[in-house]
Amino acid sequence: MPDQPVSVALSLAVSLQKSAADVVRPSSEIAPSRSEPVVYMALVRGTRGYIERVAHQVNGAYANGWYDASAVMLRRLIETLIIECFEAYKIESKIKDSSGNYYFLKDLVDLALSEPSWTLGRNVRSALPKLKEVGDKSAHSRRYNAHREDIDKLLKEVRDTVQELLVLARLK
Repeated sequence: MPDQPVSVALSLAVSLQKSAADVVRPSSEIAPSRSEPVVYMALVRGTRGYIERVAHQVNGAYANGWYDASAVMLRRLIETLIIECFEAYKIESKIKDSSGNYYFLKDLVDLALSEPSWTLGRNVRSALPKLKEVGDKSAHSRRYNAHREDIDKLLKEVRDTVQELLVLARLK
């Protein structure tokens, strides 16, 4: 009967694990990311709380190997920053439909690229469609799963785009 103490201990461990899951739960608020592998927090710090929280989610998802989640949150960050730009210039009506809803990201990117109120840099002009694409695939393609390398190859574009959009939005 030497296996009996091991099975009792294993059963107890399983029971404790189940009980702990009911008691020990994550905070209801977004936890700050422990690292900054995708979005430098110095870029978004002091802008808007919701922008900072989305950046933390981009970074936290990446750090945990949840690359689709990171790409989708990156897509959301870019979408938010484009909207912030139009709002800063008081031309948000250009990116809303007749019901007052903001357009989808494809249209937002196209309108941001052609907006005469500002000039986007060459790097950002080429980066926006790429950033949209990886986020779209992660959000909408059933058979696509992002890998670390999919995001890694866009890190320079992320940095340039986030900073430029924040400046255009007059948040930095």
